[in-house]
Amino acid sequence: MSAASRYTYLGPEGTFTEAALRTLPEAATRELVPMISVPAALDAVRSREASGALVPIENSVEGGVTATLDELASGEPLMIYREVLLPIAFALLVRPGTRLDAVKTVTGHPVAQPQVRKWLERNLPDAQWESAASNADGARLVQEGRYDGAFAGEFAAATYGLEPLVTGIHDAENATTRFVLVGRPARPAAATGADKTSLVLWLRADHPGALLELLQEFSACGVNLCRIESRPTGEGIGRYCFSVDCEGHISDRRVGEALMGLKRLCADVRFLGSYPRADRVRPEIRQGTSDADFQRAADWLTRCLDGRTT
Repeated sequence: MSAASRYTYLGPEGTFTEAALRTLPEAATRELVPMISVPAALDAVRSREASGALVPIENSVEGGVTATLDELASGEPLMIYREVLLPIAFALLVRPGTRLDAVKTVTGHPVAQPQVRKWLERNLPDAQWESAASNADGARLVQEGRYDGAFAGEFAAATYGLEPLVTGIHDAENATTRFVLVGRPARPAAATGADKTSLVLWLRADHPGALLELLQEFSACGVNLCRIESRPTGEGIGRYCFSVDCEGHISDRRVGEALMGLKRLCADVRFLGSYPRADRVRPEIRQGTSDADFQRAADWLTRCLDGRTT
């Protein structure tokens, strides 16, 4: 297949990322290529070896996936076109015939550990944990005999010739991971009324109230934030950028006005896309912040400039 028909994802085969990718209707018509890391998956899009990449960006237990946040904030710009929410529950995968009391070493992605820590303390208190590049890679390492068990999706068992010894493992009820489909920059899809916009913001200068100034741009325009996280820029201690998700679409007047205000205040703003919310939740539009309200204000200003005060 051509690069236009190819999607990459955080591999190897059998990851939750692959499971999330396969929920997209277009995945059935694409070549799905596992990559060794988030940067590798995104770099394939930058180099035009693939048209899109699905990568994890946020977990309801552990928060932001730093590898994805940092890659989207640096390098050649990319854009988010879709998000997927996937409920997460783990299975303890073992080689056939392995009993629970024989599991002395376990592995999985670092993000998985906080989600199974209490289960481990109750059921395998003496087991030694070592991290793997992904949950599916942990399953591969168990297949090779390097560990006794891996915490991964139950669906990965068949791929690696393993058995799910215990299923439905999760310390937090309703644990969910959010994934994003990333491509090269282009015109955002039309607003749906239930959208999300993602940005990266760099402060112009660090001073008291600097972050408050940025937040006030959202507040004044009636834009609700879904997530905000600070990430180091690599330029020294205390130098941070902010990864932000907010409700609404860039074509919404309240969102556009907020983005213009941020562009005035910030050293840089990276627009990462406006795209449909996976949960289809529509924002509450506060009085005075609808598109019609902004248009009436603009019309009033025009009349004032024309010498008309009514």
